[in-house]
Amino acid sequence: MLPGFSRCPIHTKQEKTIFHHSSKLQYPVRVEKPDPEFAMLLQQAIGGVEGEIRVAMQYFFQAMGARGDVRIKDLLISTATEELSHIEMLGHAVALNLEGAPLSYQEASAKDPGVNAILGGMNPRHILSSGLAALPVNANGMPFDMSHIYASGNVAADMLANVTAEATGRVLANRLYNLTEDKGMKDFLSFLIARDTMHQQQWLAVIEEMGGLDASLPIPNSFPQEEEAQEHAYYCLNTSLDKPLPKGRWSEGPAFDGRGEFSTKEQPEISGEEPLLGSARPGSGAQQEQIDCSMPPLKRLSPEGPFQRSDAQWERNLTLRGCGNVVIEKDAVRILLRVATTNGRRDYENSVANFFKQDRKGFRL
Repeated sequence: MLPGFSRCPIHTKQEKTIFHHSSKLQYPVRVEKPDPEFAMLLQQAIGGVEGEIRVAMQYFFQAMGARGDVRIKDLLISTATEELSHIEMLGHAVALNLEGAPLSYQEASAKDPGVNAILGGMNPRHILSSGLAALPVNANGMPFDMSHIYASGNVAADMLANVTAEATGRVLANRLYNLTEDKGMKDFLSFLIARDTMHQQQWLAVIEEMGGLDASLPIPNSFPQEEEAQEHAYYCLNTSLDKPLPKGRWSEGPAFDGRGEFSTKEQPEISGEEPLLGSARPGSGAQQEQIDCSMPPLKRLSPEGPFQRSDAQWERNLTLRGCGNVVIEKDAVRILLRVATTNGRRDYENSVANFFKQDRKGFRL
């Protein structure tokens, strides 16, 4: 049974699972010299995005949606339960660091006429809201709102999210360790750092149990690769105007999934059209000028015969005739045409019809 919180099955006519609580902590928590300011910093490990509430809730919700290998679900539940015990331990550490904190203006000002700036750097809510105890907030006093809980139902995606969560949690614990000289707090934080070490590798071990990272990629690995635009799957794209693409493992060599080779593109290939929306709908709350705008919709032209001219020739001809935003789809040999006119739909249709009287071979509106 895990000290702090533990999950114990209770067998009755119908098997049920509940949580039991041990009166003792998982690891000793001691404070040699209370430090209200450090108590405020410890709040990040409770209610911050790197904190224990986040990982506990993340693992619980992942477990509730984990289909397949029941061992993974049980591992998630066990680790979530351990993280609950860490919340209790950190809450106790916050309370111990708040021992002796000033409870009144007179008490604080007796030590410092300036009332130690803002009560010596402590969080005022530790007095006003909790009576010298921990809160479900981060170091800035912002409540944890569950917006950083990642539970996708895909075990491989969730395991990678868990590795990241444990990595950032371990970074936070390292920084807290360096921000205190209290031997008791350093000892307690070294324990949390060690547990983060295990949990990072524990989730990586789950991926290995599933065949390894190469077998898991791309996630989800269940999507049929033939339905993916594979020509865009393995190149690294440079979008910098003044620097070449940095070279590295990501720019050459076999992809991690074993299905392709990494390559690079120094310039994006622009194949899409300009994202124009046309007129606004009546009743949408737009200005009348937006609703009355006569910009025509996109017209699709389909081939009826052989396509003799090159893409460049068609684009040049259409441009010379005042037709803008020409997009030629090479494979389907189709042209999407938008004529920039402000004289109304009828004039637009007439202008297009007149144009194709001259070059209508192989096309119809």
